[in-house]
Amino acid sequence: MKTLIKFFIVLILNLILIYQSALSSDKIKIGLIVPLSGEYSNIGNSIIKSIRLAINKIDDERIEIIPKDTKSNPIDTLRVSKKLYDDGIRIVIGPVFNENSKYLDELKDITFLSFTNKIKQNPSNVISAGVNAISQINTIKKFKRINNLERSIFLIPKTDYKKEIELAINKTNIKLKDKFIYDKDPTLLTKQIEKLTRYSQRKQNLKNEIKRLENSSITNKDKKIENLKKRDTFGGINFDSVIIADFDESLKSVTTSLLYTDISSRRITYITLNQWFDKSLLKETSLQPIYFPSINKDNYNKFIDDFLKHYNSKPNQLSFLSYDLIGLIYFLLYDNNFKVSKNIFYKKNKFKGKIGVFEINKNIITHQLNFYSAENNEFIKIF
Repeated sequence: MKTLIKFFIVLILNLILIYQSALSSDKIKIGLIVPLSGEYSNIGNSIIKSIRLAINKIDDERIEIIPKDTKSNPIDTLRVSKKLYDDGIRIVIGPVFNENSKYLDELKDITFLSFTNKIKQNPSNVISAGVNAISQINTIKKFKRINNLERSIFLIPKTDYKKEIELAINKTNIKLKDKFIYDKDPTLLTKQIEKLTRYSQRKQNLKNEIKRLENSSITNKDKKIENLKKRDTFGGINFDSVIIADFDESLKSVTTSLLYTDISSRRITYITLNQWFDKSLLKETSLQPIYFPSINKDNYNKFIDDFLKHYNSKPNQLSFLSYDLIGLIYFLLYDNNFKVSKNIFYKKNKFKGKIGVFEINKNIITHQLNFYSAENNEFIKIF
């Protein structure tokens, strides 16, 4: 009898081990390489929290996230990525920064979904998943078409981002009157904007028109002269809109220079790039209305509320993107019977995430964004 009991105990233990082994083999491991120490650790930790929210939502025990600390360093990024490769992982979310991808082409069997929005010079196995300039300019094209804006000037600062913008302009074939490159140094910027807007000529036009009226015998000339003296310039400009590829205080410096040269947002259309609903724009009434492409605001607000509820802190912007990337990976794996293969990322599947609809083309993710205006102390959805 005792022998029989021992037999059943051993049998049950073996079955448990077999079951656990089967569960382990069914695990789908996804790497995550983000800064968890150092200057940018807050970004990495926020991303991990967001991914936990996404995993809980999916509720599939097969998915396992293996996080590694890149320390925001390309050498450390490669080192931890090699560890993930040795552990059999072939799909990795990250890195956060474009410069940390520079050595990842050594691991061609891994597909990396980077948070970068840069589309130039990424290794062939790194998919750029950020909200890039191509997605934004395509959305601006739609707005221009709807509003018959055919004489736009694209204002581009002299920064590292300049080449990204120029590449996106070429790839999207956006119709422009001109491109204008400017210095971010405010002492140089104002003079450059004056030249762009023909400010000196328009001021002289005003003086000439006042003088002409003074020497004329037309009726109501005094009233007309009085009105002209309230103005700063006289005469038209040869563009109907500006697209300003800038952010934060630099964006405000550009709009201030435009206002100084008597080019307000009531006279032409101010457009900029994704501002992530920066509330400081709502305080700058002088630049309103200003229009920009961005992610789905309602979904973004719901995500922030959910994050706050679970962690009692606000997420960074990349956390929202990481939430969608988990959904994308799960969707593609599901569509491929949960077989891990780099080919799943190149089937041109469209995916509807929290940000909006997006698809992978070669090694770039493009998003179908919404369009908003900042005016009257709120962000208003245009489409």
